[in-house]
Amino acid sequence: MTQAFVIVPWYFLWMLLQCWSMVSQSVCVHSGSLPSAPEGASRRLLLYQHCIPLCESGDLQTEVASDIIGLLMLETHNLPGPSLAQLASLFVDAIKLGKMGSGKSLELFPTVLTALAATEALSYGKGELSGEEYKKQLINSLCSSRWDPQCVIHLTTMFRDVPLAPEELQFLVEKVLRMFFKLDLQEIPPLVYQLLLLAAKGCKKQVLEGIISYFKEQDLRQKEEQKDGESMDVEVQSIPQDQLRHVEGTAILHIVFAVRLDQELGREFLKSVKGSQGELCPFSIALLLSVARIQRYEEQLFDFLKGAITKGFKDEQLQQGSKFLQDLLPQRCSFAQMILDTVKNSVFGWDHVTQGLVQLGFILMDAFGPKAGPFGKTATEGANATAKTPTQQACRLGGQVLLEGFKMHEPIRGEILEQVLNRLVTKTASPVTHYIDLLSDIVVSAPMILLESSSKVTETFDHLSYLPLATVQGLLKAVQPLLKVSMSMKDALILVLRKAMFSSQLDGRKSAVTGFLLLLKNFRVLGSMASSQCTSALSFMYSSHYEGISIGPFTCDLSCAQVQVDVHSRYNSAANEAFCLEILSSLRRCLGQQADVRLMLYEGFHDVLRRNSQLASSIMQTLLSQVRRYYEPEQDLLPPVKLELCIGAQGDQVFLQEPLAHLLSCTVHCLLWYQGMRRSARPNAGGSDDDDDDDDDEEGGFQNELQSILESITRRMIKCELEDFELDKSAEFSLSSVGVKNSIYAMLVMGVYEVLIEYNFTKANYSKSLFEELLELFSRYNKLSEILKEKSGKGKSSKSPRSLLSMGFVSTLLTALFRDSAQSREEALLVLRSSGDFLRYAVSVALQKITQLEETGHTDGPDGQNTDKTFHHLCDITSVLMWRYTNIPCAVEDAGKKEKRCSVSLLCLEGLLRIFSTGQQRYPARVAQLLSAIGNASVTEKTAFYIRQFQRALFTQLSGGEEDFNSKEAQLLVNILSVLSRQLEPSSQQFVQMITWTVKICKETSFEDVAFSKGLLSLLFSVHVLYKSPVSLLWELCQDIHSQLGDIDQDLEVEKQSHFAIVNMKTAAPTTSVSVRPCPVCTHTHAPSLSFIFMCVFPDDTTQAAGQQDPVEKALTLQLGTLLTALNELVQTALPSGVCTNTLLGELSRTYTILTTLVKYYIQLCSGQQGLLPARVEKLVKLSGSHLTPQCYSFITYVQSGELAGGGADDKKKKKKEGEATATASAKLLRETKAIPNLIYSIEQYEKYLITLSKKSKVNLMQYMKLSTSRDFRINAATLEAALQEHDNSQQTIASQEPEQSQEPKKKRKKQ
Repeated sequence: MTQAFVIVPWYFLWMLLQCWSMVSQSVCVHSGSLPSAPEGASRRLLLYQHCIPLCESGDLQTEVASDIIGLLMLETHNLPGPSLAQLASLFVDAIKLGKMGSGKSLELFPTVLTALAATEALSYGKGELSGEEYKKQLINSLCSSRWDPQCVIHLTTMFRDVPLAPEELQFLVEKVLRMFFKLDLQEIPPLVYQLLLLAAKGCKKQVLEGIISYFKEQDLRQKEEQKDGESMDVEVQSIPQDQLRHVEGTAILHIVFAVRLDQELGREFLKSVKGSQGELCPFSIALLLSVARIQRYEEQLFDFLKGAITKGFKDEQLQQGSKFLQDLLPQRCSFAQMILDTVKNSVFGWDHVTQGLVQLGFILMDAFGPKAGPFGKTATEGANATAKTPTQQACRLGGQVLLEGFKMHEPIRGEILEQVLNRLVTKTASPVTHYIDLLSDIVVSAPMILLESSSKVTETFDHLSYLPLATVQGLLKAVQPLLKVSMSMKDALILVLRKAMFSSQLDGRKSAVTGFLLLLKNFRVLGSMASSQCTSALSFMYSSHYEGISIGPFTCDLSCAQVQVDVHSRYNSAANEAFCLEILSSLRRCLGQQADVRLMLYEGFHDVLRRNSQLASSIMQTLLSQVRRYYEPEQDLLPPVKLELCIGAQGDQVFLQEPLAHLLSCTVHCLLWYQGMRRSARPNAGGSDDDDDDDDDEEGGFQNELQSILESITRRMIKCELEDFELDKSAEFSLSSVGVKNSIYAMLVMGVYEVLIEYNFTKANYSKSLFEELLELFSRYNKLSEILKEKSGKGKSSKSPRSLLSMGFVSTLLTALFRDSAQSREEALLVLRSSGDFLRYAVSVALQKITQLEETGHTDGPDGQNTDKTFHHLCDITSVLMWRYTNIPCAVEDAGKKEKRCSVSLLCLEGLLRIFSTGQQRYPARVAQLLSAIGNASVTEKTAFYIRQFQRALFTQLSGGEEDFNSKEAQLLVNILSVLSRQLEPSSQQFVQMITWTVKICKETSFEDVAFSKGLLSLLFSVHVLYKSPVSLLWELCQDIHSQLGDIDQDLEVEKQSHFAIVNMKTAAPTTSVSVRPCPVCTHTHAPSLSFIFMCVFPDDTTQAAGQQDPVEKALTLQLGTLLTALNELVQTALPSGVCTNTLLGELSRTYTILTTLVKYYIQLCSGQQGLLPARVEKLVKLSGSHLTPQCYSFITYVQSGELAGGGADDKKKKKKEGEATATASAKLLRETKAIPNLIYSIEQYEKYLITLSKKSKVNLMQYMKLSTSRDFRINAATLEAALQEHDNSQQTIASQEPEQSQEPKKKRKKQ
């Protein structure tokens, strides 16, 4: 019978008194007790039974206890087998009873088990066991029992010295991992350390996954408690967050240390994270980033993270775009959110993680930032543009990681800032807008922190003259808040800009202009009128000397209230004005430079004037003196401007020297703003007109002079004929020097006319006579514009030059033309409304402005960079265009007109399409404000209101005859409906109504308009995929196409079917490519993420109940079965040569790739357990093998044989039109395409894995597959000769073959 550890009282007392001689006495006992004698073995066992609990009691000094255990370990091998068994059982019982608190005596247990394993035989029950088997029984009993949490660490440490079989080690590791949840957090790091040491024996992957799983569950529990606490307004925390994060950080350090020492552990870690990509969590990501600091793992781990991030964004995008996937897959935690959580967690002392975060952020921004397009150009993304593609989202995520890291961790701030600035300087050949955005966010969020690194920013200023202009503009705009509070930084910038003004590089001088204008716009002189109410202002005064000029006080707008500047200098208005005039003096030098430099100056003066109204006199005088140079003062001379001074020549090259139209535009806008400011200030001035006159006298009377100049130019430009500008219908506009000069003249004259139109409309005050003059100006402009269009030639683009009208004026003009119903203005406006050309011109300019806004995020002219004002104008234009189109549709407007010009209503419709696209792209959060037609309704309700308006318009189009059908308007309406449908909530009733209406239109409309049919079908599938899977819809559509085009076998007549009237003889072939697009809707939704579906839904444990997998497998196989049936219809269709044939071949290849992925999954499933192949999968394989694959090979033969001209539906169209041209085109198509080889390869790969699956599942799946000879790519000489002979005799045999064929009875094709 097993005895527990017992301590005899007298022996205990004696041991307490004589502990100093314990070691020597133990030696004596061992020396006097021979193990061969029974009495000696009993005495030795008794000594073990008393010494072990004594060491556990803690009454002995540590050194003494260690000496005792050491002595006992030396003598353990001398104990007989029964004594060892009894001693081991005593250890096991003590562990079960929780009597191993200190764990000191556990150092002896491995020696006991080792000696026990060496024993030949031991009695066990009624039989005998070997020592090894007995040891296994003890370990199994020990791991199956309940452990005291206090001894878990000691036991784990102890088992490191115990020889364990693989199954014993796995059992032990599972036991220790289960004990994680019963320990206090403080005990987790040492246990992790011991477990990692234990992993040197094996089970490395299991240990790592267990540790990660524990912390993942703790994070989830902590988040749930935090959510519950927020919902109940009570703090509920069983685990303090800071304590958990510190424990996680320590555990990460232990794992990283172990990986450094054990390469095998590192390899297992890599396999683990790559195999469980869907199971990543903030802890595992932090661990990845820490391990990535080890050089041999750095590249692999960052490549893995980069791929995982993009894949995560792609999967999210696919899931959001498919209702089928949304229903099929569970909602997963965003990978990007996990990375941002890792950044937040790193604030708890995770210094070993922060460096990896910085590296990851820059890797994402470098890899997925915007790329340079053709000729170095790139699509301009405004600051308000949303990241839509996975690459854009990954780039933005990198910026967020760096921004949050900059805020939280002081040690890495300098490195982040330095790397950002270095990239701005070095990446001159590629766009750096994402780095500029990051720098701007850093400046706004932490301006005072950046002031500590102002030297780095100042060093970057030295490179301004060598950087691209877009980079300079973005950089200066980003550091603008710093310039307001750092005097040294501002002074350094001024020095650099003054040098750049005399740079030999054009971009350097343009950069100087950009910088000086920025200073004038953002450093308002005291006393200036603000153009808008600023939310906060910082007033500070400082004194400095810059080349002898004292810089006085400034008032600077600053949103950061924490920025403070000491005031040490007194107010000095003279020095302040001198500083501003010094900058203006530098800018005046630009008026003698190239046209590009002058143009930048003209475009910036208006914004400077609005921000610094005290500079109005100097700016207006500068503009006046520049206008005088090109103004003809003699009132009787025509034209009123000196165009010859506006161009320059160098050799044979003629170029623009002065952008006169932009000069006048800048002058007009500044003058109008100045007059408006004076009028608004006059009621509050309390003065009289005499005071105003005195002010004008002081300012040199520039206002009156400019007005008289503009009035004179207007009057004389009306009188001018094209001959006065040497521009008439006989003028040359070629690429010769004369042609280039005439083109420049024409652009300048047209620009002047546009500027005068805007000025005179604003000054007319709705005067009929002045509007008549304005119409005269437009007629001159229009006449010249028509000549340019005519001379541009058919081969060249007839795109009109960019209009100089401002966005605000366009909004005002359209409102006056279409919505102004005031009686007092009706007579004057009737003059403009009576001109159809002027109405078209006004809407065309609006369309041009909207297009520019969509592409670049801003427009030309005043306030073009102001997002709020631009959006306000866009809302006004939307309302006007919508009213104009709905009240005067194209049918009414075009009635009785036979001119080919685009109608105003059609232009309005195109403008609305651009506006809705721009709103979704540039202002996604303000779409409700843009759709402001029905008050304070939701976005879905507002969108539905607009949709109903356009549906009525399209229905009206379709209700008339086909001769009255306006194809372009119908296409625009369909495109608008497609754009607006994205704003509807897929679960809303309005979305269902949209789908129902679209299906009805497709089923009932039979117009033979190819472009309209393709657009309508694209709309149908785009909305249907958000409602449910469109494969059934695809099947019906493929049946209609097959019915219309006929079968590739001319002897078969296809059963007539018509699910959709939109598919007819004329539209069937062109819409085939659109019809196959639903395959991408299905296949692109399934193929890239099929493994993603398996990983999310299907468990790794293949022994799990099939009931959990069955719904997913059933849904997938059902969708794929319907898809195969639809494709089976198309591959039997006599498709014409062209895009549709190649598209179908490509989609077939992708479909077989999907099937291959599915087969690979079942191979893995059947490898773990036999007989798991569902019957529905076998049916799917049968469908693909017996139906689709043979038809694919027949279709390949059909394509290769050149019989692409038609089908069995109309034999008269065959062979007669087939000739040398068709044969040559078909041969070229076959040579250039890789679709056929790719398809055959995909089929063979599918069959290859089917063979493997057949072996694994013991099901003969290859019985449904038939081998084909279509892969024979050799040139058969006999076949070639026969084909040539047949081609030579084809013309002779056509006449005799046609009657015979017409008399043969055609077989009726039976549908399955």
